[in-house]
Amino acid sequence: MLTFVTRRLLFALFSLLGISVLTFVLIRLIPGSAIDYRIGTSVGLTSQQVAILQRYFGLDVPIWKQYFIWVSLVAHGDFGVSMLSGTPVLQLILSRIPITAELAFWALMVALLIGLPLGTISALRPNTVPDVGSRIFSLIGLSMPNFWLGTLLILLFSTKIPWLPNGQSYANLTDNPSLNLQQNVLPAIALGISVAGSIMRMTRSAVLDVLTEDYVRTARAKGLPYKLVVMKHVLRNAVIPIITTIGVMAGYLLTGAVIIEQIFNIPGIGRLLLTSILGRDYPVVEGSVLVIALAFVLSNLLADVAYGLADPRISQT
Repeated sequence: MLTFVTRRLLFALFSLLGISVLTFVLIRLIPGSAIDYRIGTSVGLTSQQVAILQRYFGLDVPIWKQYFIWVSLVAHGDFGVSMLSGTPVLQLILSRIPITAELAFWALMVALLIGLPLGTISALRPNTVPDVGSRIFSLIGLSMPNFWLGTLLILLFSTKIPWLPNGQSYANLTDNPSLNLQQNVLPAIALGISVAGSIMRMTRSAVLDVLTEDYVRTARAKGLPYKLVVMKHVLRNAVIPIITTIGVMAGYLLTGAVIIEQIFNIPGIGRLLLTSILGRDYPVVEGSVLVIALAFVLSNLLADVAYGLADPRISQT
């Protein structure tokens, strides 16, 4: 198991390095710079003033040198300072992570509460009305963009039927738990429905595969109750591939919350990333993407470890 985890950690490290290089280069390919955004394009600056500003922001050296300077600082825990607000990047990110993590948690709960039961029922009753209905639901959930579903939920449950608040200042869980939960209901549903479709399809496929195994037929032939066979033999073995799907989807929820946070006025790390891209705030974009990528990689790593614990044969490959 130790060798298995070590290999996964090395792979995660190389993945983060590749993501950091791509992010560092791509954000600088966007037309305009942080200097243009900060002072405006209508202000006429002399070449000497531009050079002073570039030196101040560290943009006066080649891009490869900028990257290595940034990586060396990040390795020591220094993510730099925001070009727009002057706030340390790490402080900005740490203040937003709990908000996004809470939204991702509730969205994953929505996905699991919907996807696992529907997938199991669909597999145990193939080609019946529940099966067809579950498959149609998963197809709709996978096809609908979460931002479109989020907009519809706002129109229905915040405008037409004002059951849930929207547009108010975000309430932290520790300050106002009731309002916080109300504000997370609609975005969690908008994010969780598409994930529920993926989990439902994987659960159905995994359960159907296990139902055809010899040990399941043997258990049935011994006269064991059908519910006991399903709970002890079928679901226990079908959960192995589902773990991987849940791990991937958990990472997706952290990265897929960018537009949803903007729509629902949630000040999470996704919204921070979006506003930083628009403002060409290079240090915040680079730090935010790196943290999001780290969360995605760690969620997949935990899924791999859980997979290896559930099936020891995996950790030996």
